[in-house]
Amino acid sequence: MQLKNKVILITGGYTGIGKAIVERCIQEGAKILANGLRKEKGEELVKQLDSDRLITHAQDITEEGTPKRLIEVALKNYGKLDAVVNNAAIIRPSNIGTTDMPFLKRMLEVNTIAPFAIIQAALPYLTKTKGCVLNIGSINAWSGEPNLLAYSISKGALMTMSRNLGDTLFRENGVRVNQINPGWVLTDNEFINQKEQGKKDDWHLNLPEVFAPAKRLFKPEELATAALYLLSDQCGPVSGQVLEVEQFPMIGRNMPKEW
Repeated sequence: MQLKNKVILITGGYTGIGKAIVERCIQEGAKILANGLRKEKGEELVKQLDSDRLITHAQDITEEGTPKRLIEVALKNYGKLDAVVNNAAIIRPSNIGTTDMPFLKRMLEVNTIAPFAIIQAALPYLTKTKGCVLNIGSINAWSGEPNLLAYSISKGALMTMSRNLGDTLFRENGVRVNQINPGWVLTDNEFINQKEQGKKDDWHLNLPEVFAPAKRLFKPEELATAALYLLSDQCGPVSGQVLEVEQFPMIGRNMPKEW
């Protein structure tokens, strides 16, 4: 077991990529505090996994005091903290014309500011255990799709934060900080989102090769495998790095002839 007895806080842990990371960490022996918005979803997760190494805490990570509260819950139940996975995020379409200030501020609050606040609150305890932070970003951090402007801005800021803290916190506190930038992942929510945009039930089976050379999207479980490496001691002193989990190179790609 690569994470035996490690205590890990995972935000956005009730569904999608976060849930897959929770499941994999439990399998690898970790003790988990999973955070999410909907209490009933957390209860479903506890019932499904049926593990005495999983507790949940439902609370909006942008609410004042939530970062401190999450750390307190982890310490009260497990006595220490070894890792934080900042996975909770919102993704909504917008461009320069549709991105108003409240929308942009909310996107930044959830996707960038709250993760920073959680790292800040957790740092004294991660320093004691020589722990680590894993931020879940997006390949949109590099530029983003035309209609994902605000989301891309927030993930770009998160990526810069991961690289900056991955250097400073490792040197000064012994705490590693890394980020995973997933490509297109077939989560339950993504399936629903595409249906709501008018796609057919089998949309995920007929993908343009330019986006999915493998003829399929990533599975949440595949992202969890990548997360396991960066959370475990097996990755050694890796810090300040961004792991692109994508089917094609983000820079220098040979575009298909039809494009």
